[in-house]
Amino acid sequence: MSLYNLTLRAYVRIKQRQVRRFLHDADRAIELQQEVLFSKIRRNKQSAFGKEHGLDKIRDIRDFRRQLPIADFERFRPYVERVKQGEVNAMFGPNTRVLMFAMTSGTTSDSKYIPITNHSFDEYRRGWNVWGLRTFHQHPELLELQTLQFSSDWQQSRTEGGFYCGNISGLAAETRPAISNLIFCLPAILNKVKDAEAKQYTALRIAMARDDVGQIITANPLTLIGLARLGDAHRESLIRDIHDGGVDRGVRLSDDLRGKLRRWIGRGDPGRARELANLAERHGRLWPRDYWPKLSVLSVWTGGSVGAYLPQVTEYFGDVTYRDHGLSASEGRMTTPLEDNSPVGVLDVASHYFEFIPEDEHGSANPTVLGAHELERDKNYFLIMTTSNGFWRYDIHDVVRCVGYQGQAPLLEFLSKGAHYSSMTGEKLSEHQVVQAVRGALDEVGVAVEHFTFAPIFGDPPHYELLVESSLASSTRERLAAEVDKRLAAANCEYENRLETGRIEPAVIRELPPGTWKRFHNRILSRNGASVEQFKHPCLTNKLDFIPQLLPEENHSLAR
Repeated sequence: MSLYNLTLRAYVRIKQRQVRRFLHDADRAIELQQEVLFSKIRRNKQSAFGKEHGLDKIRDIRDFRRQLPIADFERFRPYVERVKQGEVNAMFGPNTRVLMFAMTSGTTSDSKYIPITNHSFDEYRRGWNVWGLRTFHQHPELLELQTLQFSSDWQQSRTEGGFYCGNISGLAAETRPAISNLIFCLPAILNKVKDAEAKQYTALRIAMARDDVGQIITANPLTLIGLARLGDAHRESLIRDIHDGGVDRGVRLSDDLRGKLRRWIGRGDPGRARELANLAERHGRLWPRDYWPKLSVLSVWTGGSVGAYLPQVTEYFGDVTYRDHGLSASEGRMTTPLEDNSPVGVLDVASHYFEFIPEDEHGSANPTVLGAHELERDKNYFLIMTTSNGFWRYDIHDVVRCVGYQGQAPLLEFLSKGAHYSSMTGEKLSEHQVVQAVRGALDEVGVAVEHFTFAPIFGDPPHYELLVESSLASSTRERLAAEVDKRLAAANCEYENRLETGRIEPAVIRELPPGTWKRFHNRILSRNGASVEQFKHPCLTNKLDFIPQLLPEENHSLAR
């Protein structure tokens, strides 16, 4: 065993105290949650938000819930805009620094800008450290292999106040401990590649040149499927690049980036190229399961709707262990899974203050609000967070199921976004975005419809269908679908990204038989006992079985 392997093993063994601390925190979650909340109150009570909302008057949980309503991002947007301009004390106290803004999709036409502070970033890294240390401790063979981790640029743009905007994963990659670079084979500079296909091609060019990749970390299983297909489709040029050195000139990489990547791509390896060529000839393909024989762990989301893609991932990548990295967002990490092949994670009670609303009470005028220790096994809840990003009682619209407890901390499984959201691949479409996009598209194309629903369709890759009771010419359908996609992409950067990277196919129009919506409305009204006045037609659904239930006697052929 080499010196650096011994060093890594010693490092992971010593750092296991962080995992033990995490488990100890779970054992005293009730007490710790109060400490976390009041620490955030003390830290930010002198901010403009804190003064306007009387944070200094809060003495207990009842005061806290009375003083601050449950809110979505739009409540905080005016304060975020002030911070973007450089007015940090609009949301934060004197000992808080804003490191960057993470950009993600919001409920309206504007992206969400999430302030990443020194405190929230420390919490983010601590959660990832616990996850990683536990994973490497349970899979020590990975310490002798390479890990392929995908992240994105954290310096994509700047705010008026000079703060960088981008992806928090890029900041984490650039600031991780130097010892970590012994096992991560992709350089942080790769995050600067803007073209998604060029980035994946270059990642493959670097990683396929070696046969000792043991783990891949990325968020979405569809990214892995796309990576495998890209490698197979471009196997000839990849083998040639590995043989000769460099990256094919047809790949959209600037000369500046090619120069900065020279250390990883400059040298050729004719021997490895011959191995890959022989594998491609033997199998008639070139898949990751062929060229990375030591690959044993794939760290991706496995819960919610994306879990349906895991069988396809296994086909390309072989008989691997799946390691879910938990429920997390730019706003913070919520859960940390501790075992293989399970999306269930321990609530991160040391980082955020959590509240929960029973699923069937969400959106009601006076819902039951529970602490983390008050959840019932096998019940579903909406999760509410108070974070170091400056968000108080923030409804992130995630539905989770409590499956048990680790000490006093609940074990949670992510189920879906809430009823007014759909997120097959992380796009997090809101009903508001869909309504604005479809109405604008209908006006642009000159089509009038009374009702519509935007429905998700499972596939490889998935897509959405716009359901309308209207007979349209083929050219009109195509124009309308393209216009909807254009407007959704403008409103939601996550949807735009997934269209660009092929993780979602373009939307299509499905024409419904006359009377479909009337029958649907009558069925819902009779089932729920609601009045016509109370009924709200769903303009967006997140149910994958919506169309089969809507058209039980149809063969569901597409009208394109």
